[in-house]
Amino acid sequence: MATRPPPIVIGIAGGTGSGKTTVANVILERVGASRIALLAHDAYYRDLKDLPRAQRDIINFDHPDSLETDLMVRHLDALRRWQAVDVPIYDFTTHSRTDRTMRLEPQPVILVEGILVFAEPALRARFDVKIFVDTDPDVRFIRRLQRDIQERGRTVESVIQQYQTTVRPMHLEFVEPSKRYADVIIPEGGLNTVAMDMIAARITALLAER
Repeated sequence: MATRPPPIVIGIAGGTGSGKTTVANVILERVGASRIALLAHDAYYRDLKDLPRAQRDIINFDHPDSLETDLMVRHLDALRRWQAVDVPIYDFTTHSRTDRTMRLEPQPVILVEGILVFAEPALRARFDVKIFVDTDPDVRFIRRLQRDIQERGRTVESVIQQYQTTVRPMHLEFVEPSKRYADVIIPEGGLNTVAMDMIAARITALLAER
């Protein structure tokens, strides 16, 4: 009996606010959401509920150590073996992992998205295709500012302070250098229709081969 081939694993990296989610959504639309499992690195932030709130607020969330990447790697390997996993659900307003999880079923394509996924050798080694979304820093900052205020209950001052003290330095130390591992670099993210056409065609061809 023939062994079922493993899913195609696609990594999507880029700075905060670069448009990674938009790229993932375009791929979902073009390739078909029913054939794709989306795994976000953000879901694997370490649980800080045992720390006082003031201490949680000063954690460097843009450093690789803030994420439980080992757990994500185990979940990714399970999905590659066609096994379902229970993905953590993180509460960004309290910086803590909730008691709930999300059941994620394996699919022929697995999208792995996050700012630091190319900075982690264990994740990099598992990607069949690596996409880096490259967007100007001012655009990324504005998008992050809007998101954190609207979705995460942050103040303008706190977003600016975090950007200056951790987000920008960590981007320069970890995210930007990881661009060199990319197979494809997309300027303008999901708005770049030519690049998205090429990526969708490549994924479709890989699926046909398997």
